[in-house]
Amino acid sequence: MANYQHILVAVDFSKEFEAVLAKAIEQQKINGARMTLVHVVEYTGAMYTGEIPLPEDLDLDQRLAKQAESKLQAMIDERQLQNTTHLVEIGTPKREIVRVAEEQKADLIIIGSHGRHGLQLLLGSTANGVLHLAKCDVLAIRVESD
Repeated sequence: MANYQHILVAVDFSKEFEAVLAKAIEQQKINGARMTLVHVVEYTGAMYTGEIPLPEDLDLDQRLAKQAESKLQAMIDERQLQNTTHLVEIGTPKREIVRVAEEQKADLIIIGSHGRHGLQLLLGSTANGVLHLAKCDVLAIRVESD
């Protein structure tokens, strides 16, 4: 296994994420690497399909990004993570994670994988997209979901 210098960890704030973070911290210690936690807020316009138009000044994406920033900083503070920073991006998760990895010169991306089956697998997942788009190593941590 390579000696990783910069690990990018994709954070989704799910209850299963603890297993992903534990593995990331383990890899950070083994490699003496710096770590960046990244959370991607999906465009709310892509999620909202209602009949009533959302007001332009609602700025929901920005509010979600601000909440995510607070959660990431709390995660770093609570665990007293050394040599760790955080970023919040807005966009398509798989593309933003790969873009950030390239910009930050990360040599390992750690992401949770929910092990989708059937139609969910056919439609794809963030972990699968990152695995196929990334130019660096990707460690997908299998997590159980309800």
